[in-house]
Amino acid sequence: MTISKDLIAASATPLVLSILSHGDSYGYDIIQRVGELSDGGMKWADGMLYPILHRLEKKGLVESYWGAADNGRKRKYYRLRKSGLKELNEQRKNWHDLYAMLQKLEGGSVCSI
Repeated sequence: MTISKDLIAASATPLVLSILSHGDSYGYDIIQRVGELSDGGMKWADGMLYPILHRLEKKGLVESYWGAADNGRKRKYYRLRKSGLKELNEQRKNWHDLYAMLQKLEGGSVCSI
């Protein structure tokens, strides 16, 4: 499955919020989870994820804290705040509404050009 860059960008915020709704996580783990969920169709890099996390943190939707990794090194973790859960629910509703619109169109006639 290959996913367009536009769709990747549009879905980044709800994906990150949704992943964090399952528990605190860190950047590399979020990137790996997106890859797993998309069966490799979405390949995120640090350069894409961290600006999203910083923007979500600035908006007060997530918060970060330092914790220890298994190897004893410091690692920055992110957790969803209540406002982030509210935003996630709004984003999910928007995506469901869009999906419903596409489903209606799928049942309609196809125009040829």
